Amino acid sequence: MRNFAARLVAHEAALQSVDSGVSTAFAVSAKMRAHLTTLMGNGGHRALLMRALALASAEVSWLCLIEVAIDGTLQGTAPLDESVAPDDALMGGVVLVAQLLGLLVAFIGERLTLHLVREVWPKFPARDLNFKI
Repeated sequence: MRNFAARLVAHEAALQSVDSGVSTAFAVSAKMRAHLTTLMGNGGHRALLMRALALASAEVSWLCLIEVAIDGTLQGTAPLDESVAPDDALMGGVVLVAQLLGLLVAFIGERLTLHLVREVWPKFPARDLNFKI
C-alpha cells in the first residue's frame, strides 16, 4: 500500500509542479475529500481521516501535530512547511495516504477504492492502478 501511496503522492506533486513540502504531501487526502464525503458523508470521511492520521502518527511522530477539522480538512500543516524536512514531509504524507487507502480497502474493497482513485485522478497511469506493485 505504501508503494501505491508513494506513486499517488508523486503523481499529485507532478500535477502541482512544485517541490514536495508538507502541504503538497497532504494534497492527496485533500483531493479525495469531496469524493469520500459524497460516499460516506462528512462525519464518515472525518472519522476515516482521523483514524488514518492516528495510525500514521504511530509511524511518523510529527503527524500528531496535525488535526482533522470539523469539515474534514487537515489543520496545522502550514507551520510544518518550514520545520519538517522535505523528505520527512513526503514520508509523512505517504504514510498518511497509505493508511487512508488501507482503511478504504478494508471498508469498501480494493476494486471500489481503485475506482475512487481513478475518479479523483483520471490521468493516473492505468499500469500504476495496482496495490501489489
